[in-house]
Amino acid sequence: LGLVGTIAEGDVVPVDSESGDSEDEEVGPGGRGGAGRAGAAGPGRGPCSRLYPQELPRAPGHRRRGPSRGDFSADFVFGEAEAGGEDAWTAALRQLRGKKAATTLDEKIEKVRQKRKLQEREAKQAKVKVEDAEAEDDQTKKEHEDCSRDEEDVESEYSLDDESIFTTADKVKVKEKKRSKKGEVQRAFFEDASQYDDNLSFQDMNLSRPLLKAITALGFKQPTPIQKACIPVGLLGKDICACAATGTGKTAAFILPVLERLIYKPRQAPITRVLVLVPTRELGIQVHSVTKQLAQFSSVTTCLAVGGLDVKTQEAALRSGPDILIATPGRLIDHLHNCPSFHLSSVEVLILDEADRMLDEYFEEQMKEIIRLCSHHRQTMLFSATMTEEVKDLASVSLKNPVRIFVNSNTDVAPFLRQEFIRIRPNREGDREAIVTALLTRTFQDHVMLFTQTKKQAHRMHILLGLMGLRVGELHGNLSQTQRLESLRRFKDEQIDILVATDVAARGLDIEGVKTVINFTMPNTIKHYVHRVGRTARAGKAGRSVSLVGEEERKMLKEIVKTAKTPVKARILPQDVILKFREKIENLEKDIYAVLCLEREEREMQQSEAQINKAKKQLETGKKETGSESLERSWFQTREERKKEKLAKALQEFDLALRGKKKRKKFVQDTQKKGQMTPEERSQFEILKSQMYAERLAKRNRRAKRARALPEEEPAAAPAGPKKKKKVSVFDEELTNTSRKALKQYRAGPSFEDRKRLGIAQRRKGGNFKSKSRY
Repeated sequence: LGLVGTIAEGDVVPVDSESGDSEDEEVGPGGRGGAGRAGAAGPGRGPCSRLYPQELPRAPGHRRRGPSRGDFSADFVFGEAEAGGEDAWTAALRQLRGKKAATTLDEKIEKVRQKRKLQEREAKQAKVKVEDAEAEDDQTKKEHEDCSRDEEDVESEYSLDDESIFTTADKVKVKEKKRSKKGEVQRAFFEDASQYDDNLSFQDMNLSRPLLKAITALGFKQPTPIQKACIPVGLLGKDICACAATGTGKTAAFILPVLERLIYKPRQAPITRVLVLVPTRELGIQVHSVTKQLAQFSSVTTCLAVGGLDVKTQEAALRSGPDILIATPGRLIDHLHNCPSFHLSSVEVLILDEADRMLDEYFEEQMKEIIRLCSHHRQTMLFSATMTEEVKDLASVSLKNPVRIFVNSNTDVAPFLRQEFIRIRPNREGDREAIVTALLTRTFQDHVMLFTQTKKQAHRMHILLGLMGLRVGELHGNLSQTQRLESLRRFKDEQIDILVATDVAARGLDIEGVKTVINFTMPNTIKHYVHRVGRTARAGKAGRSVSLVGEEERKMLKEIVKTAKTPVKARILPQDVILKFREKIENLEKDIYAVLCLEREEREMQQSEAQINKAKKQLETGKKETGSESLERSWFQTREERKKEKLAKALQEFDLALRGKKKRKKFVQDTQKKGQMTPEERSQFEILKSQMYAERLAKRNRRAKRARALPEEEPAAAPAGPKKKKKVSVFDEELTNTSRKALKQYRAGPSFEDRKRLGIAQRRKGGNFKSKSRY
C-alpha cells in the first residue's frame, strides 16, 4: 500500500533538517534583516533570529557568528529565495552585470604585495651570496619556506618578525560614570502611545490571513516591543513618530499595518498608494526585500526605485502602478519629472525610514519637492533610532496630530553592546592608523566594520590593511553601485573579514554576525554614533564597539558615558606595539603609492576608451540620432541652484563658498607641492570635518524657528471667567467690514495701541509721527 514502515529498535534514524526541539522556548523577531543573507528572518528590519527556530545542520567548517543572548536563536537560517523568489541583492547585481572594473583593488594590492615580496627575496639572496657563496643550497630552501608562508595567516607572519606584538595584552579598565541631573523631557505631541500591551501577539492584532500566513511561514512567534506599540496605532490610520533602538524590528512595524490596509481595501485602478522613502540605496534594497517576504501570499505589488540601478527597468515597473514604492529621494524626483504617467497624487501612506536623516539639511530641498507633489490627505509615519522629540522639527512633513511612540530613548544603544574607548594623547594623533591596524591584526580579526569620516581615508585603510595581508572590502559613495553591492555581498558571505565604510553604511543595514564596530574617529554627533555602533549587537545578540577618542572629541565621550546604561570600558594598547605597527605602516607607504598609481592609470585608460567609443558611435550613427539619444533628464533645480546648494553644504574647508576661487586654487597647489600628508595631518582632517558639521548643526539649531503649518502648542489654561480677545487690526478686514461699530471706529480715528505702534515704526525709520483725527 506504500505505507511508511515502523522504525525498528536497531534502525539508524536520519536527522530531519527541518525538525527542532526549540518549540518550548518563546521568542520574538528582532531587528532589521539583511536582505539576501543566509541569516535569520524576522518581521523586524528584515530576516532575524528572534523567533521559533527550526534547527538546520551546519556546514562543515562553518564558523558560528556572534554570541546570542536571551531568547534569540543564532542557529536559525532563512534564505530569501525560499520565501519570495529571487534574492533582492542578486536581482540588483544582475541589473548591473557587465559594469565591473577591469581589475579590482584587491588584485592591484596583491600585485604590489607579490612585487614587494619578490624584491625582499632578491635582496636576501644577494646578501647571502656576498656573505657566503657556499650557502646557495640553504637559500633555495628558504625561498620554498617563504612561498609557503605567503599562504599562511597574517598572525604567523608577524609572530616570526616580533612575537612580543601578539603576546602583550591590552589593558581594559571600567570608565567611571559621573552623576548628572536628568531634566524632564518636554513633550509637545498630541498623544503618547509609548505604553503597550506586553501580552499582545500577532493573532490579537486582527491581521489578515495572508499576513498571518507569511508571518507563520517566516517562523515569527512574538512581536517586538516597537511592533506591539506601532502596529495597532498604524492600523487606526494615525500619524506616527516612532523611536526604538537599532535592530529591534522597525521595518515590520510600518510594513505590516500598510499591507493590512492594502489587503482590506483593494485598489480599483493601477495606482501607487504607499511611498516609503529611505536615505541610502542599500537600505532601500533591504526594505524592498522585507516587504516582498511579508507580502508573498497577497496580491500586493512592490517596486524599488533607487539610484545606481537601471532607470528604464524602473520606469517600466512604475508605469504598471505598483501598490508600494520604496525609493531614495533623488531617483524618485528624477522619475516624477521624466516619467509622464507616474505621479504621487494618489499616495495614501507616506513613510520616512531613518526620518531624522531624511529631514536634515542635506535632503531638505528634495523633501520639500516630494511633499509638494504628494497627496495632502494621507497618513504619515516617521521611524528612526534617533528620532527628534521636537514636533516643530517634524512640521515640514505636515503631521496631523502625531502619536509619539518612544520605546527607547533617542540616544540608547543596543542593550547587549559593550562600549570601549581608546584615548589618543594630544601629541599622538598620528597613531590612529597604527592603533586600528594593531586591533585588527591582534584582537579583532573577523566580522569587523571600520568606520571613517572621509571616503579618501576609507580607501587608504582598504589598501593599507590589504597590504598587511588581511581580507578587506570598502563601502562608500565614490564606488559604483556594482562595487558597493559586491562589497556587501562578500562581507555577508564571509569572503572578507573587515568592511571599511563611511556613514553611508551606518544606517539601517542589517548584516548578520557583525561582532565588532571600530570608529577611526568619533562621528559628527551622538546620533551618528548610535547608528554606527548599531550595526552590531542586533536582535538580542552581544557585540562590541571600539572608538578612538582624541582630546578634541572628549566632550562627546563624556555625554556617551552619562547616557550609558552599562559600564563603559577604557582600552589601553602597549606603546611598544603601537610603535612597531607605525614603523610597519611607514615601510608600506611606497606600496600604497604604487597601488594608487595603478588605479590612476586604469582610470585614465577607461576614460580614453569611453571617448574613443563615443566618437566611433557618432561616426557610425550620425549626429541626428545621437542628439536624440543624449537628451538630458530634467530636474526640479537648475544647474546653478544645485551648484550653490552643494557649495553651501560642503564640509571640506577649501570647498566652502566663502573662500573663493583663488584661495581654493592656492590650497590645492600647496597640497600638491607638499605631496603626501603625514598621519597627523590626515587625522586632523578627519576630526576637522566632524567638527565643522557639529558647528553648522549647532548654528542651525540656534536659528529662530520659521512659521509652520502645524498649530502651536496651546498655552496653560487660564482661570475660569469671561475671556477678552485681543483685537488685532487686519488691513483687508477693515476695508471689507461695513458694520456700524467699524464705521464709528473709522470716524473716531486709530486707537491708542495703533497710534503707539505706528509711532514706534516711524521713530525706527527716523521720521516723526503726529496723531491725526483720520487715517
